[in-house]
Amino acid sequence: MPHPQIAPSILSFPADDYRSAVRELAAAGVDWIHLDVMDGQFVPPITFGADLAKALHQLVPTPIEAHLMTLTPALHFDAFIEAGCKRVIFHTEATDHAHLLCLQLRKRGILAGVAINPGTPVETLYPMLDVMDLALVMTVNPGWGGQSLITECLDKVSKLREWRPDLEIEVDGGIDADSIAMAQAAGANVFVSGSYLTRTPTIGYGVAQLKRACAG
Repeated sequence: MPHPQIAPSILSFPADDYRSAVRELAAAGVDWIHLDVMDGQFVPPITFGADLAKALHQLVPTPIEAHLMTLTPALHFDAFIEAGCKRVIFHTEATDHAHLLCLQLRKRGILAGVAINPGTPVETLYPMLDVMDLALVMTVNPGWGGQSLITECLDKVSKLREWRPDLEIEVDGGIDADSIAMAQAAGANVFVSGSYLTRTPTIGYGVAQLKRACAG
């Protein structure tokens, strides 16, 4: 199984000062910065776009991934690639052409991620196993931070790990210093944590706790 990686979401931090949070995350040694891009259609909230991704890319050396919770993900690829994102994740529920979109991203040198919501069967990802670099299993219904992890979703993680032992498998939703071990045991190795890091004494302390829990 690939090594564990911490990919915090900035969604729960104060919107008027994302830069300070990202500086602290980078200083804490996180592996990725996770941007929850929401269009108000695929999910009700509207968050931010490629301009923020570009600003953060210029701010820290930590690679940035864009999680496109949008109805038309392919229309947004150019903007986030040009902004400097190294990995782009789109939802299989938003397109009939997930296999093709993975190929398009890879052709441009971008890591291709495919996400599924809690209500989507994991079998939906099977046809993309050979063309995606990462599978994102949503462990909450997307749109809002602070939800509790839906443990049944971890069965999908286990199935993906069985299908492809070398795959990067990301979980997003309800990840904290307690639940991260359960997600890792199921086979996940990339962990998106958001609201948890706003409740710890400092961001650095929270990241250290997540890393410690991953290390067993």
